[in-house]
Amino acid sequence: MLRYLVSAAFAVLFLFGEICMSAHNSSMPLPCIQRERDALLQFKASLHDPSNRLSSWEGNHCCQWEGIGCHNVTAHVVKLDLSTPCWRSLKHPEGIKYDSYMVNCLYFSAQNVDPSLLDLEYLSYLDLRGNDFSGSPIPIFIGSMRSLTYLSLSFANFGGRIPNTLGNLTSLIHLDLSYNYGSSSLISNDINWISHLGLLQHLDLSDVHLGGIHNLSQVLNMFPSLLRIYLRHCELSNLFLPTVNHTNIAPQLQSLDLSDNNLNDVPSWLSYFQKLKYLDISGNGIQGPLPDILRNMTSIESLYLSYNKFTLFPSWFGEFNRLINLDLSINGFSGPIPEVIRNLTSIESLYLYDNKFTTIPSWFCNFKKLVDLDLSLNALVDPIPEAIRNMTSIEFLDFSVNHLTSVPCGFGELKKLVQLDISYNDLTHIECSLSSILSNLCRLRFLSSSSNNLGREQMGDSELSGCITYDLKVMDLSYNDFRGGLPTWFERLENLEYLNLASIFFYSAIPYSLGKQLELKKLDQYNNTFDGKQDGFFLAKLVKLQTLDLSNNYLNGIIPQSIGELVNLQELDLSNNHLSGAIPQSIEELVNLQELDLSNNHLNGTIPQSIGELVHLNWLVLSNNNLSGIIPQSIGELVHLLKLDLSNNHLSGTIPQSLGKLSDLKTLIISRNKLHGNIPNNFDKLVGLTVLDLSSNILDGIISVGNEWSSIMPHLLLLNLSYNHINGSLPKNIGNIMPNLEHLFLGSNLINGSIPNSLCQTELSILDLSKNKLSGEIPNCWRDTVFWEEINLSSNKLSGVFPSSFWNMSSLLWLHLNNNRLEQKLPVSKNVFENLLILDLGENQLSGRIPSWISNTFPSLQILRMRQNMLIGSIPSQICQLSSLKILDLSHNNLEGSIPLCLGNLTGMMLSNSDSMALAMAPDSEWSKEDVKQIIKGREDDYIKILKLVVNVDLSENKLVGSIPNGITLLNGLHGLNLSYNHLQGEIPGMIGDMKSLESFDVSHNQLSGPVPQVNQFLTYNSSVYVDNPYLCGHELPNKCPGDESTEVPGSRGNGDKDDKKDKEEKMLFYFVIAVGIASGFWGVIGVLLVMKSWRHAYFRWVEDTMDDIYVAVVIKLAKLKKKWMVRNNIDG
Repeated sequence: MLRYLVSAAFAVLFLFGEICMSAHNSSMPLPCIQRERDALLQFKASLHDPSNRLSSWEGNHCCQWEGIGCHNVTAHVVKLDLSTPCWRSLKHPEGIKYDSYMVNCLYFSAQNVDPSLLDLEYLSYLDLRGNDFSGSPIPIFIGSMRSLTYLSLSFANFGGRIPNTLGNLTSLIHLDLSYNYGSSSLISNDINWISHLGLLQHLDLSDVHLGGIHNLSQVLNMFPSLLRIYLRHCELSNLFLPTVNHTNIAPQLQSLDLSDNNLNDVPSWLSYFQKLKYLDISGNGIQGPLPDILRNMTSIESLYLSYNKFTLFPSWFGEFNRLINLDLSINGFSGPIPEVIRNLTSIESLYLYDNKFTTIPSWFCNFKKLVDLDLSLNALVDPIPEAIRNMTSIEFLDFSVNHLTSVPCGFGELKKLVQLDISYNDLTHIECSLSSILSNLCRLRFLSSSSNNLGREQMGDSELSGCITYDLKVMDLSYNDFRGGLPTWFERLENLEYLNLASIFFYSAIPYSLGKQLELKKLDQYNNTFDGKQDGFFLAKLVKLQTLDLSNNYLNGIIPQSIGELVNLQELDLSNNHLSGAIPQSIEELVNLQELDLSNNHLNGTIPQSIGELVHLNWLVLSNNNLSGIIPQSIGELVHLLKLDLSNNHLSGTIPQSLGKLSDLKTLIISRNKLHGNIPNNFDKLVGLTVLDLSSNILDGIISVGNEWSSIMPHLLLLNLSYNHINGSLPKNIGNIMPNLEHLFLGSNLINGSIPNSLCQTELSILDLSKNKLSGEIPNCWRDTVFWEEINLSSNKLSGVFPSSFWNMSSLLWLHLNNNRLEQKLPVSKNVFENLLILDLGENQLSGRIPSWISNTFPSLQILRMRQNMLIGSIPSQICQLSSLKILDLSHNNLEGSIPLCLGNLTGMMLSNSDSMALAMAPDSEWSKEDVKQIIKGREDDYIKILKLVVNVDLSENKLVGSIPNGITLLNGLHGLNLSYNHLQGEIPGMIGDMKSLESFDVSHNQLSGPVPQVNQFLTYNSSVYVDNPYLCGHELPNKCPGDESTEVPGSRGNGDKDDKKDKEEKMLFYFVIAVGIASGFWGVIGVLLVMKSWRHAYFRWVEDTMDDIYVAVVIKLAKLKKKWMVRNNIDG
């Protein structure tokens, strides 16, 4: 017996020693197993760690390293957690884009998962979430890590097929392979391997492509212990979800996510999951009423049915009395909010946005537990119910984008309110005023009443007194009518960080009270009517300000030097004002500035050299000012710059070489200046450039789009070098080195040679090579793409025939081939150009007849110009079917026959009494960039800015015969009509005098007869518009028409002689009286001045003063006209 007691005592002592040793060991670093330590270091070596998160991975105690967990007794590594920290705090990963996430979150990257992990044979927990494994496949060897119970590889940019070897991890409880949507996606056509994971409780395959599997139902039958299944966006459909055997299905399932698939209907087997607490079938396009299949889910607490097409609530829906979260947003519900919802007494979050609900019933406001309510994007009308005061637990309330008209006082009693959005409604009234409502909302952090019809009186003037401090941080009052300034209670909102007062019609100066909002970080006041100088610039006190937007106002004077005190400023926008003077030197103090926009002002002087101190700038826009001098070299120090726009100034000198250092630059625009010299050869360093506009300068040299620019060409979307002095020929491979180019403008230069065939292979939408010295034939290799909008090859020396392949580009809007040497007939087109608006083939050597198919091929044509060719035959009557035509110019050809009688059918040239010219014009397109020559009033002009307002018919200098058709008088929108130099006969239609829009009219050099119009503007036309028509008669013409007062009637010669004599006597008397009056007046003044010396001096002094005043007035007027001309010229340019 004693022996047993001794043995027991020794056992107790031994156990006590072990416990003591264990406690001692727990307070000391565990020893590290060398093999596992080496494996971890090898794995570390395979990772790129820009944040140096693994800096602790050194020394012998690997169990103390970041992300490592060891067994307390054996010291084996059992846990490896390298998930990205910001990933762990991200609640909704599906709501963000992979690329933006990776830019803003520190992460590890590697080409693949290093197999050194196999040496961690006791590893049970592996988490690699939120890293970047470069689209590599999930390694097969992970299937050999049989100790794993937790495996998360989500959001880690894995791709390819999921290996079946994962089925060997029979101890897994948690498996997450979701959201691997980086450069590639995970795919699985067979998920039988999942059926071997008998202990699995959590399965997340969201965003894995499972569209090809056929055994999902069988796999679901083999998970008796599953609690959570997430299969969001897996390309599933009802075809692969047949009815399952409910006897084996996971009876304990609590969460099921089938959202964003292609189900089209609610699967019937959902009715077996009666213990389900979380169900998400949103984003499936399911139609009709809420299905009865959901009725038995009485345990449901969170139900997400958004992004479907549900339309009706069943009566049983009110039985879901355990429901806490309900999302029915973006469906087809309409009418009043249904009565059945009132029984959901446990509801805390209710999302009904983007439906067509019309009214809020009074009982709706009795949800005592409701915390989050979103009714935005509906059709709610009438005032918000006063009973809203009963929702005492509400924290987040969104009524935006409806048609609500009034805000109740009850909002002021929602003391837990954190966020209130009533923007984009028809609100005209706030009961109790805004200040009364805000007075007790101490916890409110976000308030938006933007885009309503609220007036200044709705803001109220009573002081805020209900709270010691106010938490309001974001306040958006923009797009209302708060004329007159801010009330004094604004000063109590001392925690405001973001304030938007844009477009609220403030007058006069910027509200002075804003200078007391010392916590402000963002202030938007664009598009108001502020004026006055900013000498005091009290906003400089807001030293925490990060964004200041005062654009689109009437601010004048200089930019104050005190702007430099806003040292935390990141965005500064003063564009579209009337600011003058130089850019202040203090701008260099804004060292955190990222965006600077001073465009569209009257700034002068030079760009300060110190601009290079703003090293964080990524947006610099100084366009449309009066800046002069050179572009400072220091801009090359702004290495983070993404956009640089210095266009439309008076900058001179050369383009600095330092711009070649801006390797991040996306947009470079320095057009409309006075820059000369060559384009810098180091522009090939601008490898990210997408927009390059150097147009309208004096640049010269050989065109640099060859091999020296090969590094930037693949990324360019727009290249504009037009209106310079650039010469040389286009590279043969220009189309190959610019595969993504969309807009190419090289017009108005000195480029010679031929057009390379490689341009046919591009994805261009606009090609402008006009006004150069190009020669040879136009390539006949053009292909049809949906991108083509315009081709302009006008004013060159191109020869040969019209390329038939042009008729392949059916998406064209504008085609300019005028002023070249094209010859022969137009080829027949079999395609229909639905969108073509301008076809300009003038000033060529085209022959043959005008094709009759032109009306069917170009049904939307608005300008047809074929003047000065060698066309023969008659004008086809089919041309009258071009109902949208505005300009028809067929002059200077050899056309014969008569003018089509149907010309009056050109309805595009008509105006009704109630229509404006703008309504008769083409739809809104980029007309302002088009250039078409027209002869109106005898003068040839390039019509650009007002082209779409011009309506003209010119058939002059042909061989047309017959009469002027009466139908032409129906074209009452015509500005110009020229039928001169033909062989027309008959009378001018009498109704032509009713064409009141007609500004230019010419029928000279024909054989017309009868009277000319003597009404309206025809009375002002010079007789030259009728010359060489020997049979025309009328006022100021050689032939007087019968009935005119001045016409001699046979047999009345004697009366005429008497009248002539009487006229002569009256004229003599008239001239005598005039002469006597002039003499009397002259000597009456001069005589006095000769006699009276003091009068003479006073008179000449008055004359000199008057002349001085006139001179000063003329000089000032000329200066103003010159300034207006320069501004208009800049705008037009």
